[in-house]
Amino acid sequence: MSGLPTIALIGPGAIGTTVAALLHEVDRTPMLCGRTAHPQLVLHHDEGKIIVPGPVLNNPSIVRHPMDLVFVAVKTTQVADSAGWLAALCDENTVICALQNGVEQKTLLEPFVNGATVLPSVVWFPAQRESDTSVRLRAKPRLTLPDVPLAQLVTDALSGTRCTVELSSDFVSLAWRKLLQNAVAGLMVLTNRHAGIFSREDITQLALAYLHECMIVAHAQGAVLQDSVLQEIVNGFQCAPADLGTSILADRKANRPLEWDIRNGVIQRYGHSKGIPTPISDILVPLLAAGSEGPG
Repeated sequence: MSGLPTIALIGPGAIGTTVAALLHEVDRTPMLCGRTAHPQLVLHHDEGKIIVPGPVLNNPSIVRHPMDLVFVAVKTTQVADSAGWLAALCDENTVICALQNGVEQKTLLEPFVNGATVLPSVVWFPAQRESDTSVRLRAKPRLTLPDVPLAQLVTDALSGTRCTVELSSDFVSLAWRKLLQNAVAGLMVLTNRHAGIFSREDITQLALAYLHECMIVAHAQGAVLQDSVLQEIVNGFQCAPADLGTSILADRKANRPLEWDIRNGVIQRYGHSKGIPTPISDILVPLLAAGSEGPG
């Protein structure tokens, strides 16, 4: 590549809007790609707001050449629907930064990306869609990527922005730690409540028992996590604003498909494949799946 890399972003939801705004703020505005042709994106943060001029493109046929770097911020339930964008924006020289939940990002994306390199990431900041379609950033943005040479392209693209990028030689452990955090957030969906539910002692005990089950599976998949992580995750929810939500809760309230499989079903699937009992998952997963897909 010569000069600045060409950058696109697929999926200007809460996380996608945040990354697009941070890039725009330092004059690296990405091509914005999605399902709906929004005229602009708006990100509110503690010091004000960032307006990213649109439009958000909604027709992949407008793309004339592959990009150097593509941020993919669609939900995993929307990957197949993004196939047209991925085919148009990617080739074997493209690097994809997957801003998605779960530990199966490469497996889910690679069939659609024309030989591009998929870099998984861990997104460590909450961003919420507001009723007016703007996005509220509720913590300092931070990403973790595996410590591999191509990750430097993402690091360079985000250098000088509000987003910190960290490279980890043990990305597997960090990805599983975040998965545990996402998994226990499923309790918010089943209760239709925000983070305030974790102030209840009964929910705290259920969360810790579920996290213990999840961590046994994580260890079997090669993650190195200390027992203290379980309480740290629960403490994080308890210290959060009582009205803090999560993307899967927002989807449930809007009656959209849920990412139940990559956040919760994966624990059950991997546990069963290793012969590990998952009694709590065996209750939670069918409830989350039914809440997502019905019938009824």
